[in-house]
Amino acid sequence: MKAKNSRLQGFYQLSPLDRLQAVGAFDGLNNDDLRALHGAGSLTIERADKMIENVVGTYSLPLGIATNFQINGKDTLIPMVVEEPSIVAGASFAAKLAREGGGFTTSSTESLMIGQIQLVHIADHAAASEIILRNKADLLAIANRQSTSLVALGGGAKDVEVHSFPASPMGPMLVVHLIVDCLDAMGANAINAMAEAVAPRLEALTGGRAYLRILSNLSDRRLATARCVIPARALDRSDLRGEDVIEGILWAYAFAAVDPYRAATHNKGILNGIDPVLLATGQDWRAIESGAHAYAARDGRYTSLTTWEQDAEGNLVGTLTMPLAVGIVGGAVKVHPTAAAALKLLNVSSARELAEVCVCAGLASNLAAMRALATEGIQRGHMSLHARQIAMSAGAAPALVEEVAERLIAERCIKPARAAEIVREMHDMFALQRIEVGVPC
Repeated sequence: MKAKNSRLQGFYQLSPLDRLQAVGAFDGLNNDDLRALHGAGSLTIERADKMIENVVGTYSLPLGIATNFQINGKDTLIPMVVEEPSIVAGASFAAKLAREGGGFTTSSTESLMIGQIQLVHIADHAAASEIILRNKADLLAIANRQSTSLVALGGGAKDVEVHSFPASPMGPMLVVHLIVDCLDAMGANAINAMAEAVAPRLEALTGGRAYLRILSNLSDRRLATARCVIPARALDRSDLRGEDVIEGILWAYAFAAVDPYRAATHNKGILNGIDPVLLATGQDWRAIESGAHAYAARDGRYTSLTTWEQDAEGNLVGTLTMPLAVGIVGGAVKVHPTAAAALKLLNVSSARELAEVCVCAGLASNLAAMRALATEGIQRGHMSLHARQIAMSAGAAPALVEEVAERLIAERCIKPARAAEIVREMHDMFALQRIEVGVPC
């Protein structure tokens, strides 16, 4: 069997259809999968109407493929759904740099999530906590009756914890945590059902009243980690040594490590790589974002999710650890044909493996952004790609988009007003040519 190679040279120069065929050859997708990725077999209005309320249509975004990724020795093509230019290209380029040091290595924890039950009007928190923990087995049994299929596979509610909050804007409260192993599901529905099921029993045990019964999106017991090593030579440029680029990247990381204003943008750059994979595979990207930002502030100060350092050999070493509650069963994963095809392309066999792919995409996106910031600045590459969008928004016909974009870049004036002027000039020129050769306008 031929080894897969995600290093698809010249991939960006192909037409969209030729790229699709290359993706099919890489992973052996069938025609239905390719149609779903291409958009022809994507979400129907009938399916959409069963997914959310008040449906009137569907909404499309570009689906691109990030190349060059090597994860734990396995070559991987990563589908990304995103509207912003430079994200797919940046991640692909960073993955190429990571290949020079052996690619990405990953690890992940068990798929443990937390369901929270809020109890109020309890006079003695210590006594109530003792009663709850004494009845742990009973509470777990009640919870696990809500998801027998999950329990049969080895998952389900595993533990009970009690947290006391003596003061809040409304007064004291006791919060019970159900620790649930979600296995290959994201787990929200199962956890919420479990929390609601145990709430009456908790009320009976404590004499209190249960209000909120819901999962926490700070899934800090469901972590994924990615690491990459970039040799200095891989970062060499015509105008900068790799060692100098590394120094710039380390200063960029240091900025994010100490300043929350910079860290917010730094972490957004990480999620630039992760969110598109989540969208492509039908995940709850809002849950991941909320958990990521909360995790970045877990020590009481908001800071960088990534860590960058230089090892004894002078290599740049990057690590990203963050919560990633994703699933490969249930929800939109099975309903949306494009999400199913994207998961098939990734060839992941567990939710943990999908989380590890996502965290690699995030680390790559972070590397791409910091390399740009430390060298030519973020605008150069980003605005070159952005010029095409500006050209289209100014009304350039498809055949003229590249030419308008090239002129904007050459003039270093990538602005809507200038794009509109160029489009008018071109249209006027073509109209004049038609008149000169006697073609009716």
